[in-house]
Formats: sequence, structure tokens, C-alpha cells
Amino acid sequence: MSTVTARAITGHDAWHGSDLARTSDWIRPIPAAAIDEIDRALHAVKARGLAWRDIRREDFPLPGFSRDLAAVSHELEHGRGVVLLRGLPVERYTDDELRRVYWGIGAHLGTARFQNAHGELIGDVLDELRVYGQVSQPGVEQKAGEPVTSRYKARSSGPLRFHTDRADVVGLLCVRQARRGGVSKIVSSVAIHNAILDRRPDLLTLLRQDYYRTREGEELGGDRRWYALPVFGVRDGRFTSQYSRTFVEAAQRINGIPKLTAAQDEALDVLAAVAEELCFEMELRPGDIQLLNNHVTYHARTAFEDDAAAGQDRLLFRLWLSMPNSRALPPGFEVLWGSIEPG
Repeated sequence: MSTVTARAITGHDAWHGSDLARTSDWIRPIPAAAIDEIDRALHAVKARGLAWRDIRREDFPLPGFSRDLAAVSHELEHGRGVVLLRGLPVERYTDDELRRVYWGIGAHLGTARFQNAHGELIGDVLDELRVYGQVSQPGVEQKAGEPVTSRYKARSSGPLRFHTDRADVVGLLCVRQARRGGVSKIVSSVAIHNAILDRRPDLLTLLRQDYYRTREGEELGGDRRWYALPVFGVRDGRFTSQYSRTFVEAAQRINGIPKLTAAQDEALDVLAAVAEELCFEMELRPGDIQLLNNHVTYHARTAFEDDAAAGQDRLLFRLWLSMPNSRALPPGFEVLWGSIEPG
């Protein structure tokens, strides 16, 4: 079981939504010179016939832009944990070219990780219900009348609650916007921790203790369908949070899992309310790459409506990145992360 010191956690990552609204220094336009480097690197990998998943960092040289990306990596781990790269000219690329470009940029930040047990490396975040008539969920049965799974929520047009992904950093490249909605909401989990400490320290104590979660067939992790992990943890002075209420609620349907107490449920209610209070809402534009450190931020989304005929059908490409400069995680967190050592 992980513990968190009963003190407010200070630092650049303890921001409020109003802080982001007052500044734009977390938004970094992609320079024209970087676009030229990207185009040259793309031409080279196409000439070699390299598929996007076979591209390594050295195959996609970005001699100038790589220095900018190193600064982005530092800001994600030691700053606010939020960076928006703006201005990738997505309209000039085919989807296949865009995957190569996005994968190549990602290789200069970290190492891509599988997003589920079936080997997904670049996730297409779109309304699969509209496109395919169903949400593809290998290994996961969505029974009629049961609460929908995490993937079902993400790959349909409905809203998404605040959550983290199982990677140091999640990157979302906006390819197309919806006709309406799909607003991105981000919040500092450090600020949430501090607010709950100030208002309800009794509930913070519970959030430092284990909550049972299900894997829902989305992740590899041994034979067990469930694992237990605190919502908040600290090691060597560095904070981390892992949170998705959907996975907690799904675990409650597994035989043998202890039932949530009223106080544990209240703690999650308060966390969700504080997240809404402190969050920042932003509209992702085509060509935006939103990068979030999952250890110190949560993200959510409002519902959206597509208009495919008008070219307004929402499409994001998602990367999960393991970062070479990542923090050490508290003992016990290896049940989800595999390794808890830095990097």
C-alpha cells in the first residue's frame, strides 16, 4: 500500500484551470523549419518503404526540432505536465503519411507502448458506432443492460469522465474536429489532491489506500481480472495518480471483490467534483498534438456530433509513451506498470 504525505504538494504541476487560461506558454507552435525537417524525414522513410511501426528515431531525423522536443519532454516531467504542440499541417498528408509523421515525432519523445492486449500502438479515436455500427472490443463482452466499458466510451460519441491512461504520457493528435462538441478537459491531479487535503482530509486518507479495479481485457497483467492500487501515491517526493472510475465500478461486478464502502464512494464523488471545478476546457484544432503526463493530470471529453458529409467527423490519433526521464513509482504500483523504476 502506498502512502502520501499529509501536506500540500507544491510545484508547477499543481496548477488550476484558471492558471492555464491566463497564459499561453504551454502552447508551442511548431516552427516552419521543423515542418521542413518533418517533410524531409517523411520523404526518406517513404523512399525506404518503411511502415510507420518500423520507424525508429534514427530513421526520422529532426536535427533542430528534436531540441524543441527535448524541452517538451522536460516540461512534461518537471513542469506543468501539459504541452500543446500546435500547427502540424495535417491537411497535406494522407492518413498513412500522418501515422508515419506522428510515430516519428513520438520516437523523439519516448517509446510507444501497447494500448491494449491486442497490440494497438496508434489508436484511432473516433465514433466507431457511427462508422462500423459497433465498437470493436477483442476479448471483452459488452452484455446488453450492463454498464459500458472504458473502450466503448472512448470509441463512441458520448462523454468521457476524467481518467488516466496506463502510460507516462498520452499524446492526442487532432486530425479532424467534430461538427459539434468533443471539447477536451484537462486537470491537475496534484491540485485535486491538495484541494481534498484542505477540504476533506479524511477522504484523502482513503484515496491513499487500495481501490480494486478490473483490467476489462484491455491490458496484460497475469491471470487476474483485477488489481488493487491507491488513487494517489508518492515516492522520493514525486507524486503519481492512477484513476479511472469506470475500472473501479467494473471491478465491483467481480465475485470476491470487496464492496466499496460508502466513504470510499464519497471520496470518488468528491474527487470527480473537484476535477470539474479545477479543470481547463480546450478545443483541439486539426494539427494540435496534446501531450499529458498521466502521473499528474487527468483528461476527459464532452460528447460530440459528427457530420461526415461535411468532413467534420472527429478523428484523433493516440500514442501512449514511456518516457526516458519518467519518475520512480511507489512500491506496489508494479501491479499495473510492470516496472516502477525511473525511465
